[in-house]
Amino acid sequence: MELIADILLVAGAFGAGLYCFVLARRLRRFTDLEKGVGGAVSVLSTQADELRKSLDTAREASDESGVALKALTERAETVAQRLELMMASMHDVVQEQPAEAGVSEDPPEELPDEEVTPEEAPAEPPAAGQDVDDKPAQKPEGLMFFRHARAAHEAAE
Repeated sequence: MELIADILLVAGAFGAGLYCFVLARRLRRFTDLEKGVGGAVSVLSTQADELRKSLDTAREASDESGVALKALTERAETVAQRLELMMASMHDVVQEQPAEAGVSEDPPEELPDEEVTPEEAPAEPPAAGQDVDDKPAQKPEGLMFFRHARAAHEAAE
């Protein structure tokens, strides 16, 4: 009986040793730097470093672009203010006409507004759904650009 117990004990030890050998080989392949999880971890680590570097480069480029855009915006606002002042001062300038033979130096007379006879005038304003015969659009006279007070614009907001 002891002999059978010893044989079973040796067989169990031999099976456990064989099992440990197989596990050791699998673990070695698992942690291999080229094919296993270790390789995957090292590749991911390298990619994370490259991604971090490209992110830093993109952040620096974005910051530089933001500074340049801010400077250009400030310059554009300054130029816009100058243009507004020029446009506002343009109504003070009187255009001089060259003196030619047969042309009087008097300022041109304003064209009289079209007179509307009572027959042509509509009796009442058209309703929202009615068609209206539009007359051809006339060119606007006078100033085309107006400078609005910024305080009124800011109050509206």
